[in-house]
Amino acid sequence: MILETIKAKAEAYYSDVQEIRHHIHSHPELSFKEYNTSAYVAAKLTEFGIPDFRSIAGTGIVALIEGNNPEKRCIALRSDLDALPIKEENTASYCSKNDGVMHACGHDVHTSCLLGAARILHDLRHEWEGTVKLIFQPGEEKHPGGASIMIAEGVLENPKPDAIFALHVYPHLPAGTTGFRAGQYMASADEVYITIEGKGGHAALPHQTIDPIAISALVITGLQQVIARKCNPLIPSVLTFGSINGGFATNVIPDKVEILGTFRAMDEKWRYEAHKWIKEFTEQTCAAYGAKATVEIPVGYPMLFNDPALTRNATKWAEDYVGADNVHELDMRMAAEDFSFYTLHVPGCFFRIGTNKDDKEFLAPVHNARFDINEESMKTGMGMMAWCAVQALQNG
Repeated sequence: MILETIKAKAEAYYSDVQEIRHHIHSHPELSFKEYNTSAYVAAKLTEFGIPDFRSIAGTGIVALIEGNNPEKRCIALRSDLDALPIKEENTASYCSKNDGVMHACGHDVHTSCLLGAARILHDLRHEWEGTVKLIFQPGEEKHPGGASIMIAEGVLENPKPDAIFALHVYPHLPAGTTGFRAGQYMASADEVYITIEGKGGHAALPHQTIDPIAISALVITGLQQVIARKCNPLIPSVLTFGSINGGFATNVIPDKVEILGTFRAMDEKWRYEAHKWIKEFTEQTCAAYGAKATVEIPVGYPMLFNDPALTRNATKWAEDYVGADNVHELDMRMAAEDFSFYTLHVPGCFFRIGTNKDDKEFLAPVHNARFDINEESMKTGMGMMAWCAVQALQNG
């Protein structure tokens, strides 16, 4: 039975996948600069006997594994390669060797699991029909998202996948468990850049200035009210500012303040209405005090929508793989993922693997300097990716 064979191979390859993860974790690279990581993935594909791969989108890689009757159906599996600009605070032997850069979101785990799944699927290629497309993607953490670039460069063509899967680490669940949510799962994400230009001068003579710091306070607090009062309360929506830069002394009013933020929404119509309200409110508030506002809101990642039928099937396959008690329904999240770009073109399922140990260890959240995982979770990760691919090929 192929299920038991996949489980056995995930167990057999576990130590190798650990070694892969340790190497990638020790050598993290920022978005769109994953040169060594990409070369390492290519070397591993070659080592596994998977020669049909090519570079795409700079540091991305796309590979094909053909089973029997390869033109029958195609399923894609995706992982991400990039790390974050965070200084790691863990003390494990495999800690980051690149100062100020860390795999704090688990992309090293995702890539290791996909390489493990690739090896399993290649071993078993005579036991399934169709083609599996492996997507190793750069730049998930940085606008405009590596997924959008890979799609523009044809990653979903020749052949076009009938469905696509990706996994993500989840420290809120223990290793050996999985999580799914059909339909709407994660929010859209747009960056907000505001520049307020006033008139600087002496802090003791504010009447002779146009104070952009005071105006920025009005803008930030006012925009929270705009979002709260203009949005249908049934639609989740978040506007958060993460950076304010302006001024350099206690007794000087500066000429300019720059504000950086993010806007998240669970409704595409409201998303673009909100862009308009943010821009208009900011410009009009600044104008009322004699200042000038420049507002830029580059469109980022769309909402992530898990295909309901595919996700229901994947949930059943997970129950077969890890047991029904170890499969959980996930809550919607205001975080974003550029996997959502793929789901605009093909049915997709983005699921989670638990990574803590007995709900007692490895509990640090992602994007945290102390994030790490119980590596036993990678057995589930690589096995589930291989199992979902085989099942989707057979049951499409």
